Amino acid sequence: MTEALANPVPVDAAAGRLDVSRSDAVRRFKWMILAPLLIMLFSLLTPVLLLQLYFSFHQWTVYLSSWWNADFVGLDIFESVFTDPRFGWAVLRSLAFAGGSTIGCFVLGFLLAYLIYLPFRGQALYYALFIVPMLTVPIVIAYTAQMLLGRSGPLNDILSRLSGHDVHVLWLSNPDLALLTVTLLDIWNWTPFSFIIMLAGLSSLPKEPVEAAQILGASSWRIFWEVQVPLLRPVILLALVLRFLDAMGAFPIIWGLL
Repeated sequence: MTEALANPVPVDAAAGRLDVSRSDAVRRFKWMILAPLLIMLFSLLTPVLLLQLYFSFHQWTVYLSSWWNADFVGLDIFESVFTDPRFGWAVLRSLAFAGGSTIGCFVLGFLLAYLIYLPFRGQALYYALFIVPMLTVPIVIAYTAQMLLGRSGPLNDILSRLSGHDVHVLWLSNPDLALLTVTLLDIWNWTPFSFIIMLAGLSSLPKEPVEAAQILGASSWRIFWEVQVPLLRPVILLALVLRFLDAMGAFPIIWGLL
C-alpha cells in the first residue's frame, strides 16, 4: 500500500524532467536556426550603419578624394537639411504619398482577396493575373507610364476622343496632379502585395466561428464585420505596416518618371 502511494511521485518528477528537456531541445533548435541568420544580418548591416554614421558627420561625394580623407563637418549636414524650407513640405508629401498608397493598396488588395479566397474553378488564373503588376520591374512601369501620360500620349488622346475636346493634361508636370499620378502608379504596382497577405490571412481563418454565425442566422455582412475582420486584425496590421514602410522608401518609379 505504501509503495503504491509512493509511485506517482517519481512518475510526476520524470514527466517534469521530460518536459524541461523537451523545452530545452526546442530552444536549442530555435537558436540553431536563428543564430546563423542573426550573425549574417548583423555582419551585413553593421558596416553599412557605421558608414552611414561616418558620412553623416563628414563632407564627401564620389567626385572628391578618398572617402577616409573626408572633412569632418559635425552637425552641419543635419543643420542644412532641417533648416531647408523644402524639408517640411518634402516630409508632408512623403507621408501623403505613403499614406495614400498604403490605404489604396490595402483596400483593393483586401477586396480582391475576399472575392477569390473561396475555392472556385479558374481561381489559379485570377491569382496569377492579380500578382502580375508586382512582378513588373518598377523602372519599366515608370518608363511605360511616362510614355502613356505624356502631353500627347495615349491617355490624353483617349480622353480627347471620349470628350470631343482636345485634352492635354500634364499628368507628371502639373504640381497639383503629379503626386496623385505617382500614388496611383504605386497603388497599381503594389496592390498584389496586400492581396497576397490578405488572401493568406483569409485562407487560414478557422471555419468554426463562421459556421456558428451562419447557424445563428447572421448575415454575410455581419459575419464579415464581426467575425472575420476581428480575426484578421494581426494580418491587417502587418499588411499596413509593411506597405507603409516600403512606400516611404519608394524611389525607382518616381526617379524614372523625371
